[in-house]
Amino acid sequence: MTYIIPIVILALYLFSVIHVLREYERGVIFRLGRLLPKPKGPGLIVVFWPIDRMEKVSLRTVTYDVPAQDVITRDNVTVKVNAIVYFRVVDASKAIVTVENYLYATSQLAQTTLRSVLGEVELDGLLSQREELNERLQTILDQSTDPWGIKVSMVEVKTVDLPSEMQRAMARQAEAEREKRAKIIHADGEYQAAEKLLEAARTLAKEPLTIQLRYLSTLSEIGMEQNSIIVFPLPIDLISGLLGGSQPAKKES
Repeated sequence: MTYIIPIVILALYLFSVIHVLREYERGVIFRLGRLLPKPKGPGLIVVFWPIDRMEKVSLRTVTYDVPAQDVITRDNVTVKVNAIVYFRVVDASKAIVTVENYLYATSQLAQTTLRSVLGEVELDGLLSQREELNERLQTILDQSTDPWGIKVSMVEVKTVDLPSEMQRAMARQAEAEREKRAKIIHADGEYQAAEKLLEAARTLAKEPLTIQLRYLSTLSEIGMEQNSIIVFPLPIDLISGLLGGSQPAKKES
């Protein structure tokens, strides 16, 4: 009976030192306060408590939604901007040793970097150069978190909330721009039509007979309408031509 208690204690201790880590988990082991060279896992590992102490780290990508930040752009426009940051731990030991809370540190760094980078561009650039700004934010964050063993894979500016007066001003500007394009297109059409009319007039001036043909074609189109009365005046040139052809030739004296 006296042997049962030590056996039970030993069994409980063995169960307490055995841990199972998932595929995406790593265990950073401190032995008597010193960091072991290589994290353990995944699978079955043994942590000899109280000599060893383990910090479990997840290697999965973390999606952090940056809260809306008040940003003053380069042209002094105040906007609210939020973004999404995708990052993951690539070195579990650094993530535990070099920073107290890598999740909190990365989130705070993302907020300050978002305000500083977007504050260097004008409002038009903030709205039209999203890809360039996303790449710049990703590069800065990745360089800053590299000593922590963190890899920032992507940063996406999600929404940009403009003040109501700025939205109205941009709506008026867009409407004026549309009216400007419409007037330019209309003027260009008038210019092209005038050029075609001038070209047609020059062609008709070179061949007077074409004017008469055009005249007859116009009368034919009018005659196709029902209940229409056409007064058909003959051109002087046509009458003189007919009369000239019917008069007898003068006798030579």
